[in-house]
Amino acid sequence: MANSYFFCGIGGSGMLPLAMIVQSRGGRIEGSDRSHDQGRTPEKFAWLAAHGVTLYPQDGSGLTRPDQIVVATGAVEDTVPDIAAARRVGARIVTRPELLSQLFNAAPHSIGVAGTSGKSTITGMIAWILDRAGRQPTVMNGAVMTNFVDAEHPFASALIGGPDLFVSEVDESDGSIARYVPTVAVVSNISLDHKSMEELRDLFGGFARRARTAVLNLDNAETAALAASLEPGKAVTFSIGKAAADLSAHDLRPLPAGMSFDLVERSSSDRVPVILNVPGAHNVANALAAVGAVLALGVPLADAVAALETFAGIRRRMEVVGRAAGVTILDDFAHNPDKIAATLDALHAFPGRLLILFQPHGFGPLKLMRREFIQVFADRMRPGDVLLLPEPVYYGGTTDRSVGSEDIAAGIRAAGAAAEALPTRDACGDRLIETVSPGDRIIIMGARDDTLSTFAVGLLARLG
Repeated sequence: MANSYFFCGIGGSGMLPLAMIVQSRGGRIEGSDRSHDQGRTPEKFAWLAAHGVTLYPQDGSGLTRPDQIVVATGAVEDTVPDIAAARRVGARIVTRPELLSQLFNAAPHSIGVAGTSGKSTITGMIAWILDRAGRQPTVMNGAVMTNFVDAEHPFASALIGGPDLFVSEVDESDGSIARYVPTVAVVSNISLDHKSMEELRDLFGGFARRARTAVLNLDNAETAALAASLEPGKAVTFSIGKAAADLSAHDLRPLPAGMSFDLVERSSSDRVPVILNVPGAHNVANALAAVGAVLALGVPLADAVAALETFAGIRRRMEVVGRAAGVTILDDFAHNPDKIAATLDALHAFPGRLLILFQPHGFGPLKLMRREFIQVFADRMRPGDVLLLPEPVYYGGTTDRSVGSEDIAAGIRAAGAAAEALPTRDACGDRLIETVSPGDRIIIMGARDDTLSTFAVGLLARLG
């Protein structure tokens, strides 16, 4: 890949790891990012610069040659200065999904991880199991995999391995899942998120049918229906509690920092004890999905279970930021109803009031899932819990802003839970500090904004 690639939005969670994989294969990497221009997350861009990436302002000034290949995040619009400049100089433009799917499909063996929730964790689990098994996978994740973080790789959302085995998160929200032809297709669940259920059924169904093996969740009605529709022998199913699944988990026991359970293969009556160092029943389901995927590529069950016991999790997936003044602060990526439900259920496995800051990840999703957001918080919050919502993430543009955070908060209050919308995140932070008491847990939730983690660290400092 001895070409010159210019990544527009190179600091993004899906762009940075792809840039690193392309660089490892001989590509010269340049890029721009609005966050870099605004001085946000400077340590990330300093790391990129130190690792041979040439950074430019996101004003088109970095695009001067027709031999540059411009990688864009999504919509390729001339209103974006880098895109306009690329067209002027005759540079080729590809979208991130186009480039990623080309690399993925070129590998002789591949695992694509799809689903409304759990993708990053399942991908991280698969990566760790395959790495421990000596399979040298190349891995593209949308989040930092804690097991692979060290001084040289603080942003370990990619794992650079060999060319023969490629593991990647696969996204349905932009329809790009249709580009991938995996050896093994994992679908954790299917529920309303960015598209209608009819569109999602078509996208996930096609993804599973293109694979040699599809790993599917019997506990989700949509993925169970998909499993039933496939030709015999193609689906590997998993479930919490259902013995009819190929892989099932039983006797789940919450641990202070994780879960333990017994894993049963339908083809055997043996119960294999498993310990996870990540909490929540949803992570048990994620582990079953990961085991199903690696078994399909010939990794022994015992090796998979041993690796899972040392899986250290994914950044911003119920990550403990720290503890001060008797208060624990956690940072979490939960941004759709399924993810929020999983996080709140896991946290409520242990006593203590929850003070929740949820920053919606956009006005569009808020409008699409207004009823579901209200329902999940109203159903999952317990007496004493408090929810604070700043306005959604908004980086400009023509997005319909008719539904805001107060619409969600009002619906939750009407259902009997404590919720308040405030104009800014800083105002929410002030209210958290005013409200918190020893024994409480503060959980910061949201996506599409790297500064949420910085905000969580700042709250911890204020607790002192």
